[in-house]
Amino acid sequence: MENGEKVIALAGNPNVGKSTVFNALTGLKQHTGNWTGKTVANAFGRTKAKYGNYIIADLPGTYSLAARSDEEKVARDFICFSDSDAVVIVCDATCLERNLNLVLQTLEITRCAAVCVNLMDEAERKGINVDTQKLSKLLGVPVIATKARRGKGIAEILPSLQKATKPPLKVRYPQPLSEAISIIEPALEGRKLPARWLALRLLENDAELLEKIYGYLGERLLDDEQINLLYKQAKALLDEKEIDSDALTDLTVSGLLSFASDIFSQCVLLSKKPNHSYLADRILTGKITGTAIMLLTLLAILWITITGANYPSEWLSALTFSMGEKIDSWLEFIHVPDIVSSALIDGVWRVLAWVTSVMLPPMAIFFPLFTLLEDIGYLPRIAFNLDGAFKRCKACGKQALTMCMGFGCNAAGVVGCRIIDSPREKLIAILTNSFIPCNGRFPMLITLISMFFIVTQSVLGTLASSAILASIIVFGIFMTFAASKLLSSTVLKGTPSSFTLELPPYRPPQVMHIIVRSMLDRTVFVLGRAVAVAAPAGLLIWLMANISVGDASLLRICADTLDPIGRFFGMDGVILMAFILGMPANEIVLPIAIMTYMSTTTVTQISDLGFLHSLLTANGWTVTTAICVMLFCLMHWPCTTTLLTVKKETGSLKWTVLAAVLPTAFGLVCCLLVKIIMTAIGVSS
Repeated sequence: MENGEKVIALAGNPNVGKSTVFNALTGLKQHTGNWTGKTVANAFGRTKAKYGNYIIADLPGTYSLAARSDEEKVARDFICFSDSDAVVIVCDATCLERNLNLVLQTLEITRCAAVCVNLMDEAERKGINVDTQKLSKLLGVPVIATKARRGKGIAEILPSLQKATKPPLKVRYPQPLSEAISIIEPALEGRKLPARWLALRLLENDAELLEKIYGYLGERLLDDEQINLLYKQAKALLDEKEIDSDALTDLTVSGLLSFASDIFSQCVLLSKKPNHSYLADRILTGKITGTAIMLLTLLAILWITITGANYPSEWLSALTFSMGEKIDSWLEFIHVPDIVSSALIDGVWRVLAWVTSVMLPPMAIFFPLFTLLEDIGYLPRIAFNLDGAFKRCKACGKQALTMCMGFGCNAAGVVGCRIIDSPREKLIAILTNSFIPCNGRFPMLITLISMFFIVTQSVLGTLASSAILASIIVFGIFMTFAASKLLSSTVLKGTPSSFTLELPPYRPPQVMHIIVRSMLDRTVFVLGRAVAVAAPAGLLIWLMANISVGDASLLRICADTLDPIGRFFGMDGVILMAFILGMPANEIVLPIAIMTYMSTTTVTQISDLGFLHSLLTANGWTVTTAICVMLFCLMHWPCTTTLLTVKKETGSLKWTVLAAVLPTAFGLVCCLLVKIIMTAIGVSS
């Protein structure tokens, strides 16, 4: 910390607008979204105010300090043990009673705090009137009403902390528990943590939390004879009342809920207004209507992405390849050796140009559409609809959210798996995320669909392409369920855990914010990572295409070596080699195959689908080959970026290898089955 900066923690339930408040306070652009689990690690930012300089920490959302998941533990530990100067608890005005549970727990341990009642505009629309002055009086801390998305009330948060210091709040617990706490409490006075809070933690006997407390205090409390004696007296009292650990938890929770309900009833007035959200949820989460709307939404997004990406992709391709020619001329002008110039332009630059022109336009359309679904609150409804299917696979319904993230980038989907509480279920989600085709696989799938299954490129043809692509994706989702079931029945056996999935209120989207944030946070970020791995891949491909042994290039020799394996699975060696070399970026798989078929020494740009179809069929491609390639494109090893992310998230080489082997095995088995079936029914072209 610099210049006497004060550390302020932003705490709150998931989806109450903490990140929006954080952005408003700091001027940073932490990505926000209308679904549970957006923040899975602490984010920090600095801000200056009249009263001093501050470091603001945006903590992961948590419903309680009795943490279960990793992100809840991160939030709890920061609140309890970080020595922050103050805590601002952000609440949702539309469901304040539930939010007060965390508020009360935080005020039990915090001597300087303020409450930010956010989403007041939504509360007003729903006829909910929150008396913030009365709430402040009841809690004994400043309460600020905010409409963070509009920036209203934000300026009052930091000044309110100047008068926020107070003794920790004393929650009214049921009589037996209150008596037990009062026995130990006097002996715990004078420590860095409140005595009443420490007494309750000793009685709860959470081993993991107690170890953190002992480490923070620098002493093991029960080693003190007086504390140990009083602790035994308190436990004896609870035993006499037949209160075991489960009953103790129930008493603690009931005390908090009763206290929260009492406060809520005194400061919140509800007026009767029609609940339009209820009707919308009945439609969007209905067994029949919910599934139908999901499929139609997927079809619409794919159609808009395919249609909208065509022209900008052609324009960007022409621009980047023409830039390569100019760079080549400049290298020649400064007398760079031909072999170096060829490696840089024909190898590195052409691959980069291809990746950029093919990858950027679809992402620039897909990510804003995906972000729009987040912003209006539809993604949690998708998770709700798919929860039953995941439960039958003994996996977690939250996996639906990480699966949706995988459509944009599998690496992002793997990181998103942090929102899953159970380590077992988190691993299942990580290992199966690549069954969902990322944005980099769409161009190849679309091209093959257009060449082998769609005769016209009209609007009707585009709709048909979108429908076939949607069917392939649905098959990928089905295989995700199958792989999850396989893992939960073998190497990751277990019972599915329960979890709280909040269906957030529907909110009007911030269109310009969506466009800017999806471009910067997702499109540019993902494209940057793809470019970083595509550049060395381009050099490697150029070397293999230009280094010859006898009459054949290394690329052709490797492809010929793999040919028997490829043909066994309905493909050929060129295709397998292209997938291997395309591991850094899926976008370059088809260009590598074209380059190998044409025996050129550089990635070749072909925009004429008729010529490309003739080239592929001349090299033995049939409808069977196209189906097998599409299936293998859907299910094969993840890209390099995703595998590195899996290694980082799991910390295990074993799970990283399985993340590569699992989808590949499924893909090869499916290809083999297709080849057998197509041969049996006599289909060869």
